[in-house]
Amino acid sequence: MITKETWINGLRNGIDTIWELAKVIIPLTIVIAVLKETGYLELLAKWMEPLMQVLGLPGEAALALVVGYFVNIYSAIAVILALSLTVKQVTIVSVMIAICHGLFLESAITKRTGIKAWPLALMRLGISILAGLGVNWLY
Repeated sequence: MITKETWINGLRNGIDTIWELAKVIIPLTIVIAVLKETGYLELLAKWMEPLMQVLGLPGEAALALVVGYFVNIYSAIAVILALSLTVKQVTIVSVMIAICHGLFLESAITKRTGIKAWPLALMRLGISILAGLGVNWLY
């Protein structure tokens, strides 16, 4: 039987999770909106367009990848939500970020286990790009 204490703990955990996600998603959504309005997102998109086209992505998707690779998945989700991507493009970005995310944090953790962090990080990055190419090709 579910007790009152279980409900209270669940509610607290849920509110804590929402708060943690909101602290990341709201500021990043604002930053993306500012970048869009000032034209900097368009500048980044034009600069990254040739590379992103190979992956079947628009240039501005590079921002989602960079944020996902170097910050975390939740931050990348905030960027993805602020962009106008197709289902295929969201799938490509999501697969890539799922394979390679939080590189700084995870490299630090990896290093503490005695494994060389940079070769593993480069391998994750390479596999992520190959997976993005594969999803683009197969989709």
